Amino acid sequence: MGMEKHNHSILGIIGNTPIIKLQNVAREVESEIYVKLEYMNPGGSIKERVAVNIIEKAVERGELKEGGTIIEGTSGNTGVGLAMSAAVNGYKTIFVLPDKQSQEKIDNLRAFGAKVIVTPTNVAPDDPKSYYSVAKRLAASTPNSFYANQYYNMDNQEAHYNSTGPEIFEQTDGDFDVFMAGVGTGGTISGTGRYLKEKMPDVKIVGVDIEGSILEPFFRTGKVVEAHSYVLEGIGEDIFPDNLDFGVIDDMVMIEDKESFIMTRKLLTKEGIYCGGSGGAAVVGAIKYAKTQKEPKKIIVILPDSGNRYTGKIFNDDWMRDNGYFDNSFNASISDVLEHLNKGDKSLISLGDDKTIGDAVDLMKKYGISQVPVISNGEIMGIISEAKVLRPLFESQISLRDNVAVAAERNFEIIDSHELLEKVADKLLDQKTVIVKKDDNLVAILTDIDILHYLQCKTF
Repeated sequence: MGMEKHNHSILGIIGNTPIIKLQNVAREVESEIYVKLEYMNPGGSIKERVAVNIIEKAVERGELKEGGTIIEGTSGNTGVGLAMSAAVNGYKTIFVLPDKQSQEKIDNLRAFGAKVIVTPTNVAPDDPKSYYSVAKRLAASTPNSFYANQYYNMDNQEAHYNSTGPEIFEQTDGDFDVFMAGVGTGGTISGTGRYLKEKMPDVKIVGVDIEGSILEPFFRTGKVVEAHSYVLEGIGEDIFPDNLDFGVIDDMVMIEDKESFIMTRKLLTKEGIYCGGSGGAAVVGAIKYAKTQKEPKKIIVILPDSGNRYTGKIFNDDWMRDNGYFDNSFNASISDVLEHLNKGDKSLISLGDDKTIGDAVDLMKKYGISQVPVISNGEIMGIISEAKVLRPLFESQISLRDNVAVAAERNFEIIDSHELLEKVADKLLDQKTVIVKKDDNLVAILTDIDILHYLQCKTF
């Protein structure tokens, strides 16, 4: 009797993924941020919803026949969904992936028995070597094949209109203000957003895009910019897919590779959420969007896939370190450090080159500082420091009445406030005095103890 409740196949348990509230990584905003864990689908991503719908519709229309071959250009997740459905229904699969995709995604597809072809990432969409072009050629030349074409096949968007949107509405009773998702093919945000707007006219639909993509700049300005390379998988495009309906989208947020990867790791270590880089990107986007709101909002964010697709990249310390993505305090900008230490909001205390060493000592005593730049004709000619003048004064090698030029040292370096703290650390290790310039003004001297105070505050 109980066995009557079983599912006919693995495809029957796609969907009904949970929504949870973030507890730790979004504490800096008053808005409540909820995430929908699409990696809890049986194949590990939201794309299974799309794959099943595309195949069902293709069979209904007679486009996919018994024993046929499914061909698709994919970043990996749609391929897994198609491969899973193909395994259940007896189809063959060929997938074309750009070479920036993780090895785990390629291995996953091959494990399903799929043929995988890897193509260059940094080529134009219409280049014969692009994964779009290669997939189209294969579909045209392979007998009894079906080209899934997720970018232009509107069954992609319909999958989310019929499943993701209704599911979110039923799970929440419509008790939220904003729906957010990364934008790639456009199917998730357009289909889900369209359904939610029909049910909730006041809901805001907000897309997340990656630096280097053409989508957010076009949304913002109506102009087509040149695409640039980025590392994040699953978000951003260098084309305008038919599945992307800008009319559904109310706003877009731009994020970067590094902050996405750092957040992806934080979601695991701070929330126990094992999602992929596009999920980290979406959460970064949600936090950025929340900061622009005048009052707190309830925001629902899609986390599209599983972190197990990225163990060789985002969750690999060596890869993160080699690519400069690690989240350590030395990756902070000097301006962040100045703000944290309440430095840099005034001009730097300095001394003219006509003053004496005694004047320099009086100035250091008055302001509780240990170093003073000596200025000549608007330029720094050297640095007077208490550590360097103490012994010569004690041994009578110099006098308090001597001109500052006698004791000024030129072992200093001027660094712009936009540079990373890592540069300051390198200079301090070389025993140099670090002077910070902001908008052509000298604003602060950073010392070893300043760095230690900053690191201590960031650690505890």
